[in-house]
Amino acid sequence: MNWTVVVAVSAAALFGPTLSFADTASSPWTGMGGGDIIGRHHSTATQITPSNVAQLKPAWVFRTGDQSREAPELTKQTSGQATPLLLPPEAGEHLVTCTPFSRVIALDPGTGVQRWEFDPQAERGGKRGYRCRGVSYWREPGPDDTKTCHHRLYIAVHDRRLIALDAKDGKPCADFGEHGTINLSDRGKYKPGEVTSSSPPAVANGVVVVGSSVVDFEYAEAPRGVVSAFDAVTGAPRWRFDPLAGVSGTGGGNVWAPISIDAERDLVFLPTSSPSPDYYGVNRKGGDGDANSVVALQLSTGKKVWSFAVTHHDLWDYDLPAQPILFDWPGPNGEKIPALAQLTKQSFTFVLDRRTGKPLFDVVEKPVPASTIPGEQSSPTQPFPTKPPQLVSSTLRPEDAWGFTFWDTGKCRDQIAALNNQGLYTPQSLQRTLLLPGSLGGANWGGGAWLPNQNLLIVNVNTAPFYGQLVKQQDGTASGDHIQAGKAFTTVMQGTGYAMVQDVVKSPLGVPCIKPPWGALAAIDLASGTIRWQVPLGSIHEMGPVPVPFRINWGTPNLGGGLVTDSGVFFIGATMDRLIRAFDANTGKELWSYKLPADATATPMSYVYKGKQYVVINSGGHNMFSRPMGDYFYAFSLP
Repeated sequence: MNWTVVVAVSAAALFGPTLSFADTASSPWTGMGGGDIIGRHHSTATQITPSNVAQLKPAWVFRTGDQSREAPELTKQTSGQATPLLLPPEAGEHLVTCTPFSRVIALDPGTGVQRWEFDPQAERGGKRGYRCRGVSYWREPGPDDTKTCHHRLYIAVHDRRLIALDAKDGKPCADFGEHGTINLSDRGKYKPGEVTSSSPPAVANGVVVVGSSVVDFEYAEAPRGVVSAFDAVTGAPRWRFDPLAGVSGTGGGNVWAPISIDAERDLVFLPTSSPSPDYYGVNRKGGDGDANSVVALQLSTGKKVWSFAVTHHDLWDYDLPAQPILFDWPGPNGEKIPALAQLTKQSFTFVLDRRTGKPLFDVVEKPVPASTIPGEQSSPTQPFPTKPPQLVSSTLRPEDAWGFTFWDTGKCRDQIAALNNQGLYTPQSLQRTLLLPGSLGGANWGGGAWLPNQNLLIVNVNTAPFYGQLVKQQDGTASGDHIQAGKAFTTVMQGTGYAMVQDVVKSPLGVPCIKPPWGALAAIDLASGTIRWQVPLGSIHEMGPVPVPFRINWGTPNLGGGLVTDSGVFFIGATMDRLIRAFDANTGKELWSYKLPADATATPMSYVYKGKQYVVINSGGHNMFSRPMGDYFYAFSLP
């Protein structure tokens, strides 16, 4: 069995329509969506229930045409990560999505028939994969719904353009930037693919906020991850924020995960990534600014309100991968506190007061091991939340070794015993060092789904152990941006004199040296900070050299998030087995599944149209998983 796993991800989840925080929960289109600017992945729809979800059947299937219209060498570099967005009736009531090459497509929500398309002719090139997680919607204030571009869509194109479209017909808004387009400040300054866009812009209160995806693992000084904001009508610059302002010898710190907005409080929340290079910090002495942090800015001005670091002096690629989730936390005296839950690759959940950044569950600084690399000033402590518990255990001892036979179990035991393994935050060294969780997470860009009436946050995580090893090497070329079957992944950190080698800690038979599951789903009670249930996520029956005709539910690597409905049904794809599943949100019991043409590494969404509830998922595959690719959108409904 070949175990193909991602080690570096630059991805994020979907934003939905952009209303004020107070309106979002009750909006008929946002509430039925798969994501929004408050990160909840929650639907108020109740037609599909735990008792009838097993009756779901395909209602329609739409193909974007990417697999036939693009060159095979390009489609191999794509991943289908977009979650569609249903517009309100006054904006055309289209179901809008995007393809990995940034084409925007509007569909009939009931039939899947295409209504219009906009192709920005995104530039191709570079080693990074092509992806688009979705588009954003905003309604210009005022009563004139017939005005051109009164209802707008925004897309951050792969090649670093921000484009505004009329939501009704997909035509560029002439009054925005130059004929509907803004060239972002880093466009054209770097090699193709070194700075790209993947997550949708965040827009509210007349302000559009755009992050970036930066290649931060190949260079000592990567491009700076500056976040930019523009006027939503004219495109005029409003503000810029550099998470690494005043820090030299580094770059990155960008925001590639989705951004959240509390429009009512004029706050925008940025989940920032690690400074470059990911695994070596000798050149970035004196602090990392606002990297690896949740940063709250004033939306209207860009002024920093507060910042909370979840990792100090990152040496593990533990950037913030998920959209901050905004919700009301039940305080000790019965009051509702405006809160924020931030999921991390370390599989922690930090719960903060979103007005101040103060932790609502205590966070303690614990001593961690020191680096043995000359000149490295690793942080002596790291922040650990006291609640909720870590979703993936960072402990792996020789006696925990797992295998199919006594022979391969012994080989795993020897590998684990040879690791530099002093617990979470053991710094990289010239010896193989345990990474558990690895840079895939724990949690990743799929984020979590929040069920308000249960105070329940449902999260998918990766549990397989990795190792990392620094090797002395002068500048060269990286072997790619993911592990290939049977090969380790090498990152040459140019300008440091080191490369980073990573692989799964696996047996000679190619399976992880840890007891399954290797991918899991967990439900967190955010009121008490406890785990309600945890179950395996994914079957490995298609991952061996010869697929087997029955499921082996030991969990798989997973990317993409889930959606929870008020009726208590949780939907998720994400796994390496081409299945979309439905679970009982209260117990974790699997209720339904459907086999798709390709892995659904995207977040599903749901909506009600003409009295019928639909669940829609993108079945496009993922270039990092070396599995079948596709260009499908599937809609399901009850008979």
